[in-house]
Amino acid sequence: MSRVRPVRPGRRTTAVALGITAVLGLAGATNATPPPRTPTAGGAAPVPAIDWKSCGKPELTDFQCATVEVPTDYDAPRGATTTLALTRLPATDPGQRIGSLFTNPGGPGASGVAFVQRAGKTAYEPSVRAHFDIIGFDPRGVAGSDPVTCYAHAEEEAAAMARLPAFPVTPKQEKQYLRELPKIPEGCLRRSRERIEHASTANVARDMDLLRRAVGDKKLTYAGYSYGTFVGATYAKLFPDRVRALMLDGTVEPKSRTGQNGDPRSVVSRSGQGPAAARTYGEFLRLCAKAGPDRCALAELGDPRQVTERLLQSLKSRPVTIDPPDGPPIEVTYPYAVRTLFEAMSAPRNWPTLADTLATVATAGKTPDRPSPKVTKYLRTRGGKGGADYASIGGTLANLCVDTHNRVRPEDFPAEAAAEDAKGPHFGRYRAWQGLSCTVIGNEDDDAYLGDWKQTVDVPVMVVGTRYDPATPYESTRPFADHFPDARVATLEGWGHGGTLAQSACMNRLAARYLVELKATDGANCRPDTEPFAPAPGATRR
Repeated sequence: MSRVRPVRPGRRTTAVALGITAVLGLAGATNATPPPRTPTAGGAAPVPAIDWKSCGKPELTDFQCATVEVPTDYDAPRGATTTLALTRLPATDPGQRIGSLFTNPGGPGASGVAFVQRAGKTAYEPSVRAHFDIIGFDPRGVAGSDPVTCYAHAEEEAAAMARLPAFPVTPKQEKQYLRELPKIPEGCLRRSRERIEHASTANVARDMDLLRRAVGDKKLTYAGYSYGTFVGATYAKLFPDRVRALMLDGTVEPKSRTGQNGDPRSVVSRSGQGPAAARTYGEFLRLCAKAGPDRCALAELGDPRQVTERLLQSLKSRPVTIDPPDGPPIEVTYPYAVRTLFEAMSAPRNWPTLADTLATVATAGKTPDRPSPKVTKYLRTRGGKGGADYASIGGTLANLCVDTHNRVRPEDFPAEAAAEDAKGPHFGRYRAWQGLSCTVIGNEDDDAYLGDWKQTVDVPVMVVGTRYDPATPYESTRPFADHFPDARVATLEGWGHGGTLAQSACMNRLAARYLVELKATDGANCRPDTEPFAPAPGATRR
């Protein structure tokens, strides 16, 4: 029976995974490298019948929705069950249909249903749409799949998170974190202990294999992004003979994530997100300067690097209040600004708006101009929907915490955060603090798979990396690929998180060729369709 280790008496620690966009969490302290575990497939579980129905919304008439029951614990395959939510976008040419394309958009904690319903029609080439039903499912513990919740209502969770900064900066703030943040993951345990203790990525992979069988596919065709690459690697290890195609974009190196590599740092620090985000941020500033004042508002104020550095240093002691015309004031603190920057680095199409926003904050109180509605919208945080079950940060923490070992004691985090900030200024400290929640939740899901990661899949695997990716560093791309006997690496010579999602027609064609024809070339390179801050066709001067 799986279990979750409670917080040890006298060792209260933190944290909530504020702003996690791509990967990773932390786990209970241990001094030994985790030994390899023998994969357990759980093949005795009954295959669910899927009753596809209308999704019930006019804007989703082209999609179908369903829920199915899968074993809560694959050690008891005919015992208690967990509900999974899924959606399907049927193939446009049923006569040419190859099968189903299963997807995972990452997170962890992101909704696969929402991803397919939002991007399924545009994220893939027409040839993919013609040959595959595109399927998204919410992983167990996430959104519509028996979500892990930490409060009675989403509003309570949002209020608890809003009371604390995105990360601590001063010693006083660090003490506040160590005192207050445990309350969030402790709430997850009180409300959702059983859901957490079965939320391992290995169980997500086992669920996906049941869904593959339920739709009638002999082998899995899969596109995974960010954390979804870890799902794909785990599936390949548990079910190597059931893989038709794996397209894995924005790789989470599994030995680093699980702690099998022996790195003594916490899991988010092991991921290299701080330095990767700092490099991408450097590109944002470089391209802004290159674009000049006509296309980048920051450049109107001087050298973008100097302007933003002065702003960030100033925010550490003097937050700025923005007074929008359409709502309450917005206080911009240093942690708020760094979190906003980190999240913005994943989407270079939004960099012009980010530059407008930074320029607005930098000149607040110095000009009579009110912030534009676009800037106001960019700065505002959003809450979730209320209800007993809601899309909670608990889903992120559950998928994070049960898969990884950690060797850092809670009291060591301030020093680690400072060291990481030296490697990736501004971002290293922020990302290092994000792993603390798992020192509360623990990692003792007996069904988790932590390694080893030498793969035996006998078909080509397509692995995609983006040169300036803030969340899944490009440097992890080739090491991830090297776990497979035949992995073909494609590089997007660009920016942001995810190389095949609406960034590059070249990369989309490579992905389509692989998914449909199982053909991929190792060492392929693509450029983005547009460079950040590039003028739109027919655009006039700012």
